[in-house]
Amino acid sequence: MKSRIIASLALGGTVLLAASGCAAITPQATTFSYTASDGVNVPDAEDSAVAVRNALVVADADGAEGNFVAVLINDGEDDARLNLDWTSGNAAITVPAGETISLGGDADPILMSALDTMPGNTLSMYVQAGAAEGTTVEIPVLNNCLTEYAELAPNDSATDREHCEPVSEVETESEGH
Repeated sequence: MKSRIIASLALGGTVLLAASGCAAITPQATTFSYTASDGVNVPDAEDSAVAVRNALVVADADGAEGNFVAVLINDGEDDARLNLDWTSGNAAITVPAGETISLGGDADPILMSALDTMPGNTLSMYVQAGAAEGTTVEIPVLNNCLTEYAELAPNDSATDREHCEPVSEVETESEGH
């Protein structure tokens, strides 16, 4: 009788250990870093004081021109020059020490002519700050159909929102009845 109880407890313990042990080897989604926005974060170089966050391009309907939108953060003690290079052009901006610059709407925009990248695609951009090593990042190219991007289009013709496809709202079961 005692051996049955011991065997049952041992078997129950083994099943419990096996079932809960799966969680110990399963990757946890909350431990992965990701960009929770439409833009991308440029990986920080070890010796760079400038961080580039939420980088994206708002392009006109035919992808001919774009407006580079991003937040630039300089945590360093010295001004830093940020260099941007893409297939059809380049730009440079100085980020003052200890400052944050929001490019796009309020700040002087970085307009990209001859963009040749349709909204919905990505643009390969080489990003390099100060003396740090640069990196190539795939920057998303968006249109101005969403309300938050309506004013960021690079030219007046892009604000003609007739080219935008309507976004339907999802009905819940309680709304549909």
